[in-house]
Amino acid sequence: MCGRFNVSDSPAVQQLLLRLGIDSHNWPVRYSDYHRVCNTISIVRHDGQNTVLEDATWWLLLEFKDDRYKPSRYTSFNTRFDKLDVPRSAGYRPFRESRCIIPASGFGETEYETVNGKKKPMRYTNFNAKEAIAFGGLYRQWQHPLSGEIINSCSIITLPPHPKLTPYHSKASPLTLPQEGPWLEHWLDPQIKDVAQFAPLLQPAIRQDLEAQVIDKPSKRQAIGNSTTLLAD
Repeated sequence: MCGRFNVSDSPAVQQLLLRLGIDSHNWPVRYSDYHRVCNTISIVRHDGQNTVLEDATWWLLLEFKDDRYKPSRYTSFNTRFDKLDVPRSAGYRPFRESRCIIPASGFGETEYETVNGKKKPMRYTNFNAKEAIAFGGLYRQWQHPLSGEIINSCSIITLPPHPKLTPYHSKASPLTLPQEGPWLEHWLDPQIKDVAQFAPLLQPAIRQDLEAQVIDKPSKRQAIGNSTTLLAD
């Protein structure tokens, strides 16, 4: 998954937050039609007592520099599924101790090609859903050594490419959690340490119908041609 997604102030997103137990009177949601890596975004996590909606930097690994936490030099806005069970990898402990959900309305992918040894963007595509999307994410917390302020950081788990997404992006697809059954609650539950039960989620799946639209560039988002509907599995 490439580094952008959108989240709208829609009934679908509000319904997802209510389902997750977030108080509708306390929704400091970071709405945006163009969240990029390193932006401050909204995550849903369990703090041990309640399900809470909080800000997080979309970059899992931070480093303390110039008196504040900043994204480290190691790319970590995504966490690959095949690294989740690798001890000492960035996602190993968070997968077992600090999972989160990142609410969204859609996401974007960029397909690259190599020309004269250099990688260049070949196609930009936006994928939007009528239902809210619940990205499966990981988070970490960092405490400022002087102020004591706690800062969240996060990443979105990526899976192998889904066959329906391959024509638009051939490298990976995001983990979207099923909203039927207890999956969302189990994903957020910090008491669940046996991550083997999440193995079915780590298979590529389209859980909501998606409208795929090729665009000119992420900053302008002008449509190129007609959109295509990708039906849920």
